[in-house]
Amino acid sequence: MCPKKNKTEIFMIADCPSVLLIYTGGTIGMIENPETGALENFNFDHLLQHVPELKRFNHRISSYQFSPPIDSSDMEPSLWAKIVKIINYNYDYFDSFVILHDTDTMAYTASALSFMLENLAKPVILTGSQLPIGTLRTDGKENLITAIEIAAAKHPDGSPVVPEVCIFFENELMRGNRTTKINAENFNAFRSFNYPALAKAGIHIRYNEHLIRRPDPTHPMKLHYLFDTNVVALTLFPGIQESIINSVLHVPGLKAVVLKTFGSGNAPQKEWFIRQLKDATDRGIIIVNITQCQSGAVEMGRYETGLQLLQAGVISGYDSTPECAVTKLMFLLGHGLSQAEIRRLMDSDLAGEITKE
Repeated sequence: MCPKKNKTEIFMIADCPSVLLIYTGGTIGMIENPETGALENFNFDHLLQHVPELKRFNHRISSYQFSPPIDSSDMEPSLWAKIVKIINYNYDYFDSFVILHDTDTMAYTASALSFMLENLAKPVILTGSQLPIGTLRTDGKENLITAIEIAAAKHPDGSPVVPEVCIFFENELMRGNRTTKINAENFNAFRSFNYPALAKAGIHIRYNEHLIRRPDPTHPMKLHYLFDTNVVALTLFPGIQESIINSVLHVPGLKAVVLKTFGSGNAPQKEWFIRQLKDATDRGIIIVNITQCQSGAVEMGRYETGLQLLQAGVISGYDSTPECAVTKLMFLLGHGLSQAEIRRLMDSDLAGEITKE
């Protein structure tokens, strides 16, 4: 179990669904200081004071709070590993997990967890808010309450309705590794452009059962903790100079590049550009092609420019989000796999993260 000083029992009802709230930090867990007006992290021991509606759930709900809470900008692989360890320590004691997380890097965390929790058989739902949960118009209450309801939802046979890593935000449940943050101002902060919502919450919560991944019942969950962060995301733009490309591809220790190209995976046809990419892949650097467009996929065989990238050793990222492409590469590199094996697995759908025709 988690250290007692950080785990708080909010309330307990016997023989009912059990949910562990994991508060990592972020806007949802902040409250305004009445004297200074500044936002400060509040103790989740007082959660019921701000969300008394939780008492109406027929659930056993406990909480674990990061100490100190983590700002979204400081989220990193070691903290993803901490989240996985918390889930692992409590896996046999809870039916589901709700992670309260700042919005800025939530999609990175959700993508990483989808690979780290291989063959997950219980819901892990990330949520947060654009306004602190203690403010009058907060979106945090609705996000938290509905995330808990979805996490605790079961079929008549007792199996969970959504046994995968998801993000719930503004009435939509999305696969975590398909989700990206699109808005810093409005409540609809996240979108899954290339995969439909797993559920939509209105008067009723409507699940798209055929879209939800199911674990292999013949295998246990397998946990992973290793990451290698020697990855860079390189966005192309008209007029990009060879010196820039050369500098990026010769960063000491670099092992992989997420290349954000135009349209359906197109890039400049300049001789120097293709040569730089070919030289990099020959040195063992893995280059993955994803589109800069929010919606759609890379089709490297569609135009001549895409074919040139293939010939230079660049591989397709299909319809990966940038967050997913980066974390998937970091995850695979961290396990010390060969270049050929990493290329094969980047071309494979490991956790529902890509669509292959």
